[in-house]
Amino acid sequence: MDNVNSNRVMKGMGLAALASTMWGISGTVLQLISQNLAIPATWMLSVRTLVTGIILLAFSAIRYGKGIFNIFTERQSLISLIAYAVLGLMANLLTFYYAIQEGNASAATILQYLSPLFIVLGSVIFTHHKPFRVDIIAFILALIGVVMCITRGNITKLSIPLSALLWGIGSGITAALYVVLPKRASRHNPPIVVLGWATIIAGILFNIIRPFWVGTPKISTTLVASVATVVLFGTILPFSLLMHATKYAPSDVVSIMDALQPIVTSILSVIFFYLKMNWVEILGIIIVIIAIFILQQGRRIIREHELRL
Repeated sequence: MDNVNSNRVMKGMGLAALASTMWGISGTVLQLISQNLAIPATWMLSVRTLVTGIILLAFSAIRYGKGIFNIFTERQSLISLIAYAVLGLMANLLTFYYAIQEGNASAATILQYLSPLFIVLGSVIFTHHKPFRVDIIAFILALIGVVMCITRGNITKLSIPLSALLWGIGSGITAALYVVLPKRASRHNPPIVVLGWATIIAGILFNIIRPFWVGTPKISTTLVASVATVVLFGTILPFSLLMHATKYAPSDVVSIMDALQPIVTSILSVIFFYLKMNWVEILGIIIVIIAIFILQQGRRIIREHELRL
């Protein structure tokens, strides 16, 4: 029985690792789209969200039928969905894109990876709960790691533009909202349905801002392949893999695999964009990953202790 459980957990971790790897690839491709192809953020996001939303809702309709409309029958779920679509999904996609466009995919990904820290900070600020010791340790470690990443050891000079740093911090904050805001809607609706509707809403709003058929950039094989990669590897495939992963392994075990995303993005940035990284920057990335791991595991232990009381 232990071997069976162990195999299930390993399968879940493998699926989660594959999902994180795909997100790492997607982040790297976004750098190609935003910098090398110079595609405007508003056009790219109009296409990405609309196409992704249609595909996700199509899958949801096949699986759940008319049940995909249940989310509109409960007021609190609807409010949660709209907040998630605008303040979570739209805001995160936009800030992450600009963070890459102004800087690079590696720095943007490591800053977005701080989202669990922002969730805890938000909880401390808005609920007035005293931070736990593990929160303080994680915060200090993450701060040290980020400073090492964005200065490469020279604290008098940033290795990325200030605008990229600010967009990256914004990406981390909105990634935290991306996790927190849909919780109410997800209590009574399948996660893929919530994501599908949120992406459709985001797609409609992005197209109101910038219709994808207006000022269309020159369509090339590279652009089509890149957008398709971001749609598949940035949302549809990894999200599906994560849903399956949580069936085999606990969510806290699955979340450990998140660390692969910044690692994969950094490696691919070095290979394809000739990003030069020194030992200080590499150590900084490792410290940030350790900080988030300490935070997640520390919080898990605290929750388990509180449940036993």
